[in-house]
Amino acid sequence: MTLPLSNAVRAEPTETPPAAAETALGRRAFLGLAGAALGAGAVFRPAIVRAQGAPLKLKFGNDVPLTHSLNVRLAEAVAAIEQETNGRLSIAVFPNNQLGSDTDMISQLRAGALELATMPTTLLSTLVPAAALPAIGFVFPSYDKVWPAMDGEVGAYMRRSIEKANLQPFEAMWDNGFRQVTTSTKPIRGPEDLRNFKIRVPVVPLWVSLFTALGASPTSIPLSEAYAALQTRITDGQENPLAIINATKFYEVQKFCSQTNHAWDGFWLLASGRVWKTVPAEFQAVMAKHFNAAALRQREDNVKDSIALKASLEAKGLAFNATDPVQFQQALAKTDFYKTWKGKFGPEAWALLEKYAGAIG
Repeated sequence: MTLPLSNAVRAEPTETPPAAAETALGRRAFLGLAGAALGAGAVFRPAIVRAQGAPLKLKFGNDVPLTHSLNVRLAEAVAAIEQETNGRLSIAVFPNNQLGSDTDMISQLRAGALELATMPTTLLSTLVPAAALPAIGFVFPSYDKVWPAMDGEVGAYMRRSIEKANLQPFEAMWDNGFRQVTTSTKPIRGPEDLRNFKIRVPVVPLWVSLFTALGASPTSIPLSEAYAALQTRITDGQENPLAIINATKFYEVQKFCSQTNHAWDGFWLLASGRVWKTVPAEFQAVMAKHFNAAALRQREDNVKDSIALKASLEAKGLAFNATDPVQFQQALAKTDFYKTWKGKFGPEAWALLEKYAGAIG
């Protein structure tokens, strides 16, 4: 269900400068200076400077469209935060990569040039490897396994790892969904259908490794370039949650959607560690209260949206087929995939994961 966004969420066009500093410097120059400061080891001081009694204004970036359930619930949270603080705290949300790619936004968060963002676990894993822990192939078959782990010890372990990267994660994760494979040539019914199959994957080593182990030929391509890669047959397929498949209009260049549920992915809501220390404790508490509550509502939305999206995508010509995850698990178990990633994550993290998911590999 799509709800109207609050006025507190301002969907400025990409070319509109999101902050006064960017207005003065130009967006690219602003981001470049922040990145240069980080690279040179310089101290980039993001302390929030405001006149006494003036409202605290924060920027919030994410990579999903305005109509995604994340932005719908985020709009409600932002409005509630502003209301509870009597306008003393306002948050401007910039959806759909308006502030740059996920990699750009991670850099901005660490520098303090961006105060808040949601980040997919797997893309965050390029900075914090432990963030990819729940996205290991065919580990979680359903949400009744996912949320106890993410709200329990697995999530706590991940938060501790994220904090070491000078980022402040909020407690409740948001849902990105289970990932499915779409193709233009044939449905994927079992692991044998992936042999030598050209598939686009994100710039995430874990998923390159997953599809390589299953015999496919994965190519890492940014999401913004994926449609063109599919259209020109650089790749014959891709994998994403249904919400992303719909938002990117992949159904225009794909014929089949195989419901593999090969990995689950979520979003961490993050604050810049540098900035968070400067935010008054009362504001921190209000943000945590409303952001965490909104995450729980968004989880329910995403499940309902996925059911509706399947029907919508079928109406647009995408043919769906079910798969048996056990076949894929057995195929992976015959390779070094699970052994390799157990070694990368370490015995502590792996033991926590198996506590919720059961024996892996």
